[in-house]
Amino acid sequence: MLGCVSRTPTRVLIADDQDLVRAGFRLILDAQEGIEVVGEAADGLACVELARALRPDVCMVDVRMPKLDGLEVTRLLAGPGATHPTRVVVVTSFDQDDYLNVALRNGACGFLLKDAAPALLVEAVRAAARGDALVSPAVTLRLLKQLERASAPADDACDPESALSARELDVARLVAVGRTNQEISDELCLSLSTVKTHLGHIHHKLGVRNRVEVAAWAWANGAVRMGH
Repeated sequence: MLGCVSRTPTRVLIADDQDLVRAGFRLILDAQEGIEVVGEAADGLACVELARALRPDVCMVDVRMPKLDGLEVTRLLAGPGATHPTRVVVVTSFDQDDYLNVALRNGACGFLLKDAAPALLVEAVRAAARGDALVSPAVTLRLLKQLERASAPADDACDPESALSARELDVARLVAVGRTNQEISDELCLSLSTVKTHLGHIHHKLGVRNRVEVAAWAWANGAVRMGH
């Protein structure tokens, strides 16, 4: 049997208190090759219980849900104390700015707006499954404006130029403005494997787990600013 035929699909659990949202996400994801929706939950408590029972590769978690909100669900499934860490993509809306930093601290590896295009939803799942992260551009903009404002006078901020090499800093800046690995490769005239190597070095030097945290570091330490 060929490996491409027998490859295990990415298993996804969808958690949202709105039936139509869950149904829509399921239709989009189940239509994709290599992705399988294995369960749905209408509240946060059910999501945690199902995730622990089904052990999906990725959980799509709404922020506002009964019993447990998506932020607490994220902490329980993806936070430092999680027994079997699960990759969580948080689904939010434009007015949820104050939730984003908490979700990041709680271990989320992606953020999406509920009105995201189907292609973005699919890519977020694929990114999470491979240990990467994807953030909706509009969410990125709002989150990073907050980080820039909060970090302006920090005395203990890290000097980006001493923390990373010049090329690593170039890569981190592009990650911070939402570029994919391929876009970074094209913009810096580097091979895709070289970009991945630089990202690995960045993760190690900064002690971060994914590109969402790389972006947070870059904005919090002044490596990139709005309008640049």
